[in-house]
Amino acid sequence: MRKFAIIEAPSVLGHIPTHLGVAKMPEALLEAGLAKRLNARHAGRVESPEWRAERDPETGVMNPSAINEYSSSLADVISATLDAGEFPVVLGGDCSILLGSMLSLKRRGRYGLFYLDGHCDFYTPETNPIQGAASASDLAFVTGRGPSVVANIENKGPLVADEDIFVFGYRDGAIQLRNRSPQLPPALRALNRQEVRILGTETAAEEAIEHLTRDGGPEGFWIHVDADVLDQSIMWACDHPQPDGFMWDDLASALRVAMRSPRAIGIQLTIYNPEMDPGGLSGRGLAATVGKALGQFAAR
Repeated sequence: MRKFAIIEAPSVLGHIPTHLGVAKMPEALLEAGLAKRLNARHAGRVESPEWRAERDPETGVMNPSAINEYSSSLADVISATLDAGEFPVVLGGDCSILLGSMLSLKRRGRYGLFYLDGHCDFYTPETNPIQGAASASDLAFVTGRGPSVVANIENKGPLVADEDIFVFGYRDGAIQLRNRSPQLPPALRALNRQEVRILGTETAAEEAIEHLTRDGGPEGFWIHVDADVLDQSIMWACDHPQPDGFMWDDLASALRVAMRSPRAIGIQLTIYNPEMDPGGLSGRGLAATVGKALGQFAAR
């Protein structure tokens, strides 16, 4: 059983000016009852430096120094929960919080990443189609690809090795090609949405977790969930909703498989934007789905 600890990480340092409402994600999910479902304690809130729209001329990234600073601060809080024997549940914010999450683990040793996202987020600053936003490059940065200020934080980059990552459920292949995104390296395992559908979500997730827990692999793994991995019919409150995504049961199934492994060490949720969800239905669905999937593993 896990003792869950919720950490609010409302950073939008890696995001675009039209979607800064993701900073309200922690409050919305807590209001929807996520902490109660997980019997979780509140372990703190990590406020971010001031967001600025200007693209740094040297790196081509928005807010690179602030992201560096925030990643270290977030890593400190995550590390404290891990030291206490707790399972951190980090509520973003945009996807750039991944740098802080993986930094906390890199300080401890070798850890992997189960990456549930509608996009691969592997753009270089030169090819990034959205103003140098780190949320479109977090997977590249976390693997050490990019300017040192974001790809080599605390001189610990890469924060996760290619072979210790499994990307799950992405569906932006055509967009990647159109925008000249670098392709995922061969050592980095991935199943797109269609491949997950063919295998079946549970079977595909079992394949992913088997890879992340293989002999000679990482000590454990982190779970990243971007709300846009979900179908736009149920998750419209994100910056780039797409059709043909996961339904609630798909997400729940993948999370249950991951959580059955004792080597799952923490999770983060990102990109849900309450400002785009006036009735709160998408947020309540997300909180309920994650709460049910993880809640069965909660210490009571």
